[in-house]
Amino acid sequence: MFDQLIETLRANPRRIVLADGPDPRVLEAAARLTAEDLMSVILTGDEEQMKTVAAEHNFDISKCTILNPATYPQMSEMVDAMFKLRKGKMTLAQCRSALTKSNYFGTMLVKMGIADCLLGGATYSTADTVRPALQLIKTKPGHSIVSSVFILVRPCDDGSEECIAMADCAINIAPNEDELAEIAIETAETAKQFGIEPKIAFLSYSTHGSGKGPTVDLVRLACAKAQHAAPELDIDGELQFDAAVSPVVACTKCKGSHVAGEANVFIFPNIDAGNIGYKIAQRLGGFSAYGPILQGINAPINDLSRGCCADEIYRMAIITAAMH
Repeated sequence: MFDQLIETLRANPRRIVLADGPDPRVLEAAARLTAEDLMSVILTGDEEQMKTVAAEHNFDISKCTILNPATYPQMSEMVDAMFKLRKGKMTLAQCRSALTKSNYFGTMLVKMGIADCLLGGATYSTADTVRPALQLIKTKPGHSIVSSVFILVRPCDDGSEECIAMADCAINIAPNEDELAEIAIETAETAKQFGIEPKIAFLSYSTHGSGKGPTVDLVRLACAKAQHAAPELDIDGELQFDAAVSPVVACTKCKGSHVAGEANVFIFPNIDAGNIGYKIAQRLGGFSAYGPILQGINAPINDLSRGCCADEIYRMAIITAAMH
């Protein structure tokens, strides 16, 4: 998967903001990304502090661009642009104050075309990544929500890789049927960018009416709306997980389905199921999990776990920069 993403980056050079300043994990990833000429890296924060930390750890960040909100020469232009975007919801002084923070400053670098994408959250919360993105970049045309997907990868015995997608595992707590349908269609588009030909299963404790309950109705109706909105996609539901992935079980429970037994994109009814599901796959199923990858935003902006390591930042930067 990463070979394919790197090929994409070689053909389409990108500029990424790493919005966590002098954090050693971020500087290590930045040094590696620029040493391998994978993308241009913009670091936000105090230049001297970053150079000191990099020197202490022997990281070469000489190829990185460092932009400090405190000394940024285009700050007045950025404040004015943000003030117009907020349309009276923030004063000029509030905009100027917000732009001293790396999450808002980095997001405005993307909005103003100085960078193509942003990766942040090694030192701040998911909400602090999503909020500036929603306020300044906004959702894609025709989209009403931001959602998240995890791409999970594990090696196969023949040397190939198995790649699957799971959503929404990090953002929407209890999506309604319209939101679930939107999440499914957006996840299919994201999956394609990672070489996954999507077969989408809306998951439940019921398969085609075998169980009853409000969440079963929710999943079934969401599946029908997704099928109507995107008839070109292979979508089925509601499906139990075993019916979604096992051809033998699929033959028993839902014979004739184009998805059951072969699903590789899994849509969960709520964040509880999604978060638990991807972590089971990661911890017991031998999958490496990459995400949360944010969907529905009008530019590639992604979030990191505060417990991430430098290698995870490196890989998430590749994922973010390769998205379109």
